[in-house]
Amino acid sequence: MSASISFPETDPTILRQTQLILNSFQDQLGYHLLEIEGSPDTIARSLFDAPFVVVSHGTEADPIFNYGNRQGLQLWEFSWDEFTRMPSRQCVEPSGFDERSQLLSQANQCGYITNYRGVRISRTGKRFIISDVILWNLHDETDRYCGQAATFPHWTFIDENCNE
Repeated sequence: MSASISFPETDPTILRQTQLILNSFQDQLGYHLLEIEGSPDTIARSLFDAPFVVVSHGTEADPIFNYGNRQGLQLWEFSWDEFTRMPSRQCVEPSGFDERSQLLSQANQCGYITNYRGVRISRTGKRFIISDVILWNLHDETDRYCGQAATFPHWTFIDENCNE
């Protein structure tokens, strides 16, 4: 699927979202998510090609993903256009909605959450455990709340034929 994943890195909205993700991470957690310098295009490409998952959603009543890097798009099995039209709750099985809602609320109150672990589901129904998740709030340069982002370096697919 990676050959079909394209990234509109020259889109000003995407360049802004990349900076929002990176700046908010540093503001909330006190260190860089990604150590990179260069033009906004170079930074956006580096985050998109990072070896860990990065996703974000907006502030809608039913938040819609507005960013997913290559690792995230491949894991959830979506193209950029498909992913950025999808409510973020759809990456969770219905049985996990309450836990997800509590997690988002906790991050909203505290600014960020670390070391989360949970089950997610891909477009084709593949279930996987995400671990070492960091979830943080996004704020722009005027401190306006702009949504939330998450990153994680580890995931494990769940074999449906075995007990967890």
